[in-house]
Amino acid sequence: QSWSRGMSYCLHSESHLDTGPIYVRENGKLHVVNQGAGGVQNVTPKARPFSLFSRTFSVELCMNREDDRARRQRTDHFIFTYTKEGNLRYSAKSLFSLVLGYISDNVDHIDSLIGFPEQIAEKLFSAAEARQKFTEPVTGLRALQKFTEAYGSLVLCSLCLRNRYLVISEKLEEIKSFRELTCLDLSYCKLGDEHELLEHLTKEALSSVKRLLLKDNSLSDAGLRRMTAPVRVLKKGLDNLLVLDLSCNPKITDVGIGYLLSFKKLNCLDISGTGLKDVDAVIKRLQMQIGLVHSKVPLKEFDHSNCKTEGWAEQTVLQWEQAVLEAMKPQDNLRSRVTALHFYGKTHRIEEVVKCTLVEPETKASGNLQFYKENVENCHLPLKKEVAGSHELKNNKKRALAEQERERTSKQKHLCLTVEDWDLLNTY
Repeated sequence: QSWSRGMSYCLHSESHLDTGPIYVRENGKLHVVNQGAGGVQNVTPKARPFSLFSRTFSVELCMNREDDRARRQRTDHFIFTYTKEGNLRYSAKSLFSLVLGYISDNVDHIDSLIGFPEQIAEKLFSAAEARQKFTEPVTGLRALQKFTEAYGSLVLCSLCLRNRYLVISEKLEEIKSFRELTCLDLSYCKLGDEHELLEHLTKEALSSVKRLLLKDNSLSDAGLRRMTAPVRVLKKGLDNLLVLDLSCNPKITDVGIGYLLSFKKLNCLDISGTGLKDVDAVIKRLQMQIGLVHSKVPLKEFDHSNCKTEGWAEQTVLQWEQAVLEAMKPQDNLRSRVTALHFYGKTHRIEEVVKCTLVEPETKASGNLQFYKENVENCHLPLKKEVAGSHELKNNKKRALAEQERERTSKQKHLCLTVEDWDLLNTY
């Protein structure tokens, strides 16, 4: 047959080479050629092992060229500096820095940080914050929750959102994720009684709040009733509250003040600018039931100078505010376009987005209703007593700076002001 003649030629032409077994298919069956006998067997013989490559064959390991180019372009693993001669010198980053950068890039995939050392967690938070991972819509919230669940007040112990209603609207869930806050300033945010954030104030996560500022938030008696319900009924919620500012909420009446009597630990209270009908009765009621004395001069606790954002997430809140400002920039371009059309006499109508500017309301001169406890050591004294102390300090230190002397001089003049003058100054 033709296949046998060809096979015998292959076997005898180069018999000195060990080619191994040869397989031939005939009538749908596979056969092995027995080189020693020159015949064909249906049963596969026990063939001796043979090498796939010759002894002179060598293997060279080659990297992927595309990955190599990408690796060369990536320079974040190195630190570039210049020598005194002006030559560029680079050194590799530490393994800790490389691992920290990798984890911060994928911080939203972390399962939990509970029990993880806070010193390393703070560095991890800063690295993720520098990459603006917490500003992302979905993954940012998930990453932030991992830190707040494990470290609480270390992430943020004080939060000032004064006049930042847009930040509250855009990052409400992120704000609600903060736990163990001790100070929260929501002044001039116009939240109202039904806002979700006010309902969140009654949760256990914010039971640690000691200073709450809700000035000018369109609150009424109904809002105070909801906010104080856990304290009045379950003895939970804002039970540790020490300072409360409810000024400039004209819908709060004598009925709403009755709900505040459940805050037994309250040391300072501001209800100036509210809609009280019988002021004298409210003053006597607060003094008799929770020991709050009416202050004739403004208290330092309510001048908003000590309230600020503190914690790991301080820069994160600033990034949120910056993102809101960036989103509002197209409105300025639209306004300039409208101005140009008016200048050239064109009447083409362009819809403008109304930008709401929050203006701080003025406190009524006759409505200074601030209260404090006299027998509490940690409670701040009225500003009038602090002014007198600064006047004595001026007499002891005659060589103070000129700016400090001007401040003391102005404070000394304030000593002769009336209560109405103090109220007017407090509006600024």
